[in-house]
Amino acid sequence: QVQLVESGGGLVQAGDSLKLSCVVSGGTFSDYTMGWFRQAPGKGREFVGAIYWSGSSTYYEDSVLGRFTISRDNAKNTVYLQMNSLKPEDTAVYYCNAGQTPLEVVHGTGYWGQGTQVTVSS
Repeated sequence: QVQLVESGGGLVQAGDSLKLSCVVSGGTFSDYTMGWFRQAPGKGREFVGAIYWSGSSTYYEDSVLGRFTISRDNAKNTVYLQMNSLKPEDTAVYYCNAGQTPLEVVHGTGYWGQGTQVTVSS
């Protein structure tokens, strides 16, 4: 059974940086396209970005482009979300997602972690 565990969330101030991690177990990590999503209070789950299995391509939602960077270490079965210049509107629970194809990630199917809370104060 594939399991995803996110970590690294916390309370930071606007303008700070934070790096989230997501460790995958129970599957072949290098087979998966990995995605990050977030869900703010009272809102639906929002796609943040994704990275191909090889790490050769990444995609980002417009509001985080230039501030967030997704990377992966296939040797450690881990995907990262580096968040810089954080804003209060980035406050959300952040989830990672593993899909066999990029479409699975974009559509939010595949495997999910339990989420990690990120709170950005102004």
